Amino acid sequence: MKKLLLASLLSAVSFASSATIVEIKTSQGIIKVNLFDQQTPHTVRNFLSYIEEAAYNQTVIHRSIDDFIIQGGGYTFSDDFDAIATKAAVINEPVFSNVKGTIAMAKVGGKPNSATSQWFFNLKDNSQNLDVQNNGFTVFGQIMEGSQATLDKIAALLHCGEVPVVNLTKEQCASKSHVNLVSIENMYVLDDDPNSAQALSPTKNTLLEKNAESSGSMAWLLAAALLVLPRLKRKQ
Repeated sequence: MKKLLLASLLSAVSFASSATIVEIKTSQGIIKVNLFDQQTPHTVRNFLSYIEEAAYNQTVIHRSIDDFIIQGGGYTFSDDFDAIATKAAVINEPVFSNVKGTIAMAKVGGKPNSATSQWFFNLKDNSQNLDVQNNGFTVFGQIMEGSQATLDKIAALLHCGEVPVVNLTKEQCASKSHVNLVSIENMYVLDDDPNSAQALSPTKNTLLEKNAESSGSMAWLLAAALLVLPRLKRKQ
């Protein structure tokens, strides 16, 4: 019995620390994601902790914006959207760029370190916006071959507002139910090799640093102007 408990504990530790490739089974197809566990460790550990507890199973895709993003990880649905239990917010890790095919963490506006359970897929290159907005959105993985087709299928569905729905007309949007939503049936670790992402070449987020440098330059110029302004006034 002790050996079984020890094996279970070791398995849990291994799962939480080294999982790299995750399979997301949706009602519209499979999405496989290769996680950047060595470059964005806090975010990946947070994401995997929700998977380990099956928190994403039977949740729904609650937001889809054409040519922008597809978002999930936040709600189940019965008669209405019910928020899942969330953990403490994770530190922001804006290392990589929000280019097409990446997965990133959603967060509260104006709060860089507020990401909890919700994530989104970038449907196009959103770097000019999301790499700098709110101190950058943390990209923590990218989709694998064949997964884009599933995202395209979801994006092509009829939308009730921002919610993609199945087998409904616009007139029926008010009567939507859980059977008409895109569901996350389950998520699980497909490959726990911590080095599987080494062959990938993710795009680095360089815009955030440039934006910071630009802001610093503007602050310096403003400070210099404030020093000069009193002298100009005295001369007048």
